[in-house]
Order: sequence, then structure tokens, then C-alpha cells
Amino acid sequence: MKTTLLVVGKTIEQHYITAINDYIQRTRHFMSFEMEVIPELKHTRSLSPEQQKEKEGELICKTFQPGDVIVLLDENGKEMRSVEFARWMEKKLTHVNKRLVFVIGGPYGFSPKVYQAAHEKLSLSKMTFSHQMIRLIFVEQLYRAMSILHGGPYHHE
Repeated sequence: MKTTLLVVGKTIEQHYITAINDYIQRTRHFMSFEMEVIPELKHTRSLSPEQQKEKEGELICKTFQPGDVIVLLDENGKEMRSVEFARWMEKKLTHVNKRLVFVIGGPYGFSPKVYQAAHEKLSLSKMTFSHQMIRLIFVEQLYRAMSILHGGPYHHE
């Protein structure tokens, strides 16, 4: 199984880039993992938030492949503790045949088309974080989950 984190727009701040890349490399010791970036929309001043969500949604959906299991990182998704997420990932690792695709949307969230394509929604917190920071939080939690599953010292009960 391949795992992909799909994001809208490049990570801009260097300290996030460095930390995200570090956790991506660490995670690759356990599984096939990549972060795929959909370019930000250009000339959005004339677009309403709904129009922007629709256009981003079209770009997001174009990346999906047959057999993908789509998981949206969404404020209304299911919340889990790190150990629960590790067990959830363990099930996905054995049941997903193609790609497990986690998606972080743009600044206005997801279009209805993206919600329709999704199989599940996860929330990383009830708090609001920047899209840059959510990328880092997610890759750290994915690495933590893999470390837990492999008996690493990264997590303490």
C-alpha cells in the first residue's frame, strides 16, 4: 500500500519545510509515503470562496485513482488519540490495496465533490491551525503511529 498526503499549495515557511521533510523521511523507514502538492489557484480575487472551493475540488479529484481510499483531514472528522490512530493505520495497512490518500484542502475547505469522493474524515484537533502547521502535525502523527506499531520508543503510555 502507498500512502499519500495531498495538499493544496506549497509549504512556504522554511522551518515547516525542514520539519515536514524530516518526518516524511522518518516515515518512509516504515512505509511508502509521499506528499503531493496541488498548485494554488492563481487570480482568485474575483472568485467567491465557493467558486475557489469548486476549482480546488476539481484539481483534488483529478489526482484520485481507481481503488484509492480517500481520507479528508477535516474539522468535522473523527478525533483519535495517537494510539487509536496507530491501530486505525494498522487496519488500513492490511486492508487498503492501492493508495491511502489523506487530503488537506485549501483555505475555504472542501467542495461537495471532494466530500462525495471521500471514504472517511479525520480531525487532528478541535482547534484551528494554519494549513502549513497541519501538514507538520499530520506527518508527525503518522510517524508516531508507525513508531507505535513497530514498538519504537517514540510514544509512552
